Amino acid sequence: MAQITRQALTDGLKVANGVSVGKLQCFDEKIMQFGEGNFLRAFVDWMVDEANTAGVFGAGVAVVQPIDRGMVPMLNEQGGVYTLFLRGMQNGEVVQKRQIVTCITRGFNPYEQWKETIACACQPSMRIFVSNTTEAGITHSPESYDENKCPNTFPAKVTALLYARYKTFSGAADKGLILIPCELIDRNGDNLKKYVLQYAAEWNLPGEFAAWVENANYFLNTLVDRIVPGYPREEVESIQKELGYEDKQLDTGEIFHLWVIEGPEKLKDEFPLHKAGLNVVWTDDMAPYRTQKVRVLNGAHTSNVLASFLGGVDTVGEMMEDKDFGRLVQKAVFDEILPALKMEAAAKKAYAESVMERFRNPFIRHELLSISLNSVSKWKVRVLPSFLDYQKEQGKLPQALTFSLAALISFYKGKKTDKSELAGERDGAAYPIRDDAEHLDYFSSMWEKVAESKDYAGFACDVLKKENMWAMDLTTIPGMCEAVAGYLQQIQEKGSRATVQALLG
Repeated sequence: MAQITRQALTDGLKVANGVSVGKLQCFDEKIMQFGEGNFLRAFVDWMVDEANTAGVFGAGVAVVQPIDRGMVPMLNEQGGVYTLFLRGMQNGEVVQKRQIVTCITRGFNPYEQWKETIACACQPSMRIFVSNTTEAGITHSPESYDENKCPNTFPAKVTALLYARYKTFSGAADKGLILIPCELIDRNGDNLKKYVLQYAAEWNLPGEFAAWVENANYFLNTLVDRIVPGYPREEVESIQKELGYEDKQLDTGEIFHLWVIEGPEKLKDEFPLHKAGLNVVWTDDMAPYRTQKVRVLNGAHTSNVLASFLGGVDTVGEMMEDKDFGRLVQKAVFDEILPALKMEAAAKKAYAESVMERFRNPFIRHELLSISLNSVSKWKVRVLPSFLDYQKEQGKLPQALTFSLAALISFYKGKKTDKSELAGERDGAAYPIRDDAEHLDYFSSMWEKVAESKDYAGFACDVLKKENMWAMDLTTIPGMCEAVAGYLQQIQEKGSRATVQALLG
């Protein structure tokens, strides 16, 4: 079977019906991308390709792998091209799109090609840096500066490349860059800028350079939203047989996409993805969009997956189709989370409905256990704000969200193992409970006591008082202890499903 490459496509490689192909010409490199993984290729590069094809942009993407081992050699082997499958639900219908993305021009391993990476970053055409180096990528770790050696951390790399560009163009104000990080941390652009300036100071780089970083460059905060399962390992043989060629960089993602960029309106035309009909929002305040995503999408996960798992469900899709837990998700989202969300009614309802469709995506198997990781901190960030707002505005406890805390406590019923986790039990089979050691130790010891005392009220109130878990004393909320204790006892005596059935009526 032939392998897909840019040259093979140019030479007339036969492409299966229904597979679209981006423009094969190599545009000037305007974008340097830090990260060659599945997400950026199914999100940023796909968007650039769409804009190039629509004729509203003409940008090549040069890719830099953030660590010394990566997929750049494989990407270069194919000339930067790869096939992307977008699959999911849209307006109640199953939708599939297949296309060959062609905007990547070349890739670098900066640990072996630092001079070439610098030369690429210093091209007059270069204008935008994008990145996804994982949540741990935007960090600071002391290291020395050597202009001939690739730094270790991502912010240090950016500092060194900006300094090289500053020197190349003698500090020209119009040769600054637009930096658009996609890492999933709050205020990602602000944090990247902070560390760049910190490295500049520690490396004793000229004060004029720091001023240039501040005044000639834009560090933008962003919010990205698309589920990207990535390489379809279990399907790859049948997919490539259907395509008629081998693709080592095959990627998959869902249909839904949203990119919120907090930055000056004047920059939109330099990165005109919105002109290709893409869901890219430029705003001067991304906080409402972040709140919407955290409370609705993430909050729907965190408030429902633990109860659903205890009730015998294993994936998000199964949860949504379940006659009991599917109704619980609807109640939590539409009756309790949305009313407490301060956004325009039609907009937040539309977003919530899109989330429900995404949860039903038949092409994504999202395991509930994978979502259960660190549920204590997730509940505090994703669910508690909705809980508090609802209780304040309605003057009563939100049933589904209150129940979700009892389900969390029940899920954390487990015994210590040799690993840094607890072993819970569902239907006679063990499941892993993973969180901070402090939280695991607490639940392990408390459940041992409750096994003898059956004092669910005392246990519930003790958990609610833990300010190190919730950043407040939840026993101060009227009726909270009694409600959580009641649900907790029902789950232990009758099971999660029966408790949900009683709650829903």
